[in-house]
Amino acid sequence: MTSGFLAGYEKSLAGLDRRGRRRSLVPHGGVDFTSNDYLGFAHSQRIKSAIAAAMERGVPAGSGGSRLLRGNHAEHALLEEEAAAFFGSPRMLYFSTGYAANAALFSTLPQRGDLLVHDALIHASAREGIAASRAQAVAARHNDAESFENELAKWRKAGGRGHGWIAVESLYSMDGDRAPLAELAALADRYDSFLVIDEAHATGVFGRDGRGLATGLERRDNVVLLHTCGKALGVSGALLGANAMVCDYLVNRARSFVYSTAPSPLMAAGVREALKMLAEEPGRRLDLQRLAMFARTYLAETTGRGGSGSQILPVMIGNAIRALRVAERMRAEGFDIRAIRPPTVPEGTARLRIAITLNVDETAIARMLDCLKTALAEEAA
Repeated sequence: MTSGFLAGYEKSLAGLDRRGRRRSLVPHGGVDFTSNDYLGFAHSQRIKSAIAAAMERGVPAGSGGSRLLRGNHAEHALLEEEAAAFFGSPRMLYFSTGYAANAALFSTLPQRGDLLVHDALIHASAREGIAASRAQAVAARHNDAESFENELAKWRKAGGRGHGWIAVESLYSMDGDRAPLAELAALADRYDSFLVIDEAHATGVFGRDGRGLATGLERRDNVVLLHTCGKALGVSGALLGANAMVCDYLVNRARSFVYSTAPSPLMAAGVREALKMLAEEPGRRLDLQRLAMFARTYLAETTGRGGSGSQILPVMIGNAIRALRVAERMRAEGFDIRAIRPPTVPEGTARLRIAITLNVDETAIARMLDCLKTALAEEAA
């Protein structure tokens, strides 16, 4: 019998079970249709060799401290310099994860008296930072520039005198759709606002040499960009790009930067190689676009469902328990596909999130979608 100390946790987990929301750690297996390793970099021999070479020249596995203490390694500085040149950003800071970078920037940069308008579907890591922010925060309708403008205009009309902040993802991780960046950049200029763009799922996949969807906005003083390194780049960490003064402010004020052990210098060496690969191996990006187009077309032909226009294919099911059943059926058939459920997505929009990567080919995609068609039909029967 569960002790009184643990009864509350047991009750909460039982409630998650009833609603089809309880999570568990499932080892990966089968054909990869769930990872964010879009370009197949995670198993790249070039990146492995770069990390091995760094070890040979004495680069340590661990940093040993925060960046402001002894943890600031030459590999971090080289990565930040090379990444700034690659992405066209005035300066970049390397964080251990995208979550840490989002938490740092949103909890630190917006000030009391500012208004932070974020997309209703923005990532949980951004929401964590926003919750810790001193600024007033409000959600705008997903990918609706008019909704963002209405919130900013209403705030200004009510006497708002600080800066506005517009926070979006360039490519949304659960729907695979794009933010209207040009319209939002114009809004930022019009309303004396900053524009924060999380490029996590566009980095490496879109833009010249895989620089993302915000290409052309990088050097604006009122733009902050985030490029994660654990998705298409295949390694780990995140690069935040902004005006040099903004980066210096984060170094001094962002508590998750100041008080965290610095990322492994070996990972920085790996990311440096991944950025070179983006420029030197454009065929990977072209192959991914071709596979994604094939998958979207085949999905429409076999199930009648539309695609997202990207490498992320959401297959809406609605009910969380049904989504779990279909995902389990697909894994039993040898395809690693996961169900995405509330609260990660809004209530009633549980889905399968199918990611197309260079870890699969057209034959595997066709087999998976044929199996999916059968599984969806049997679940609906």
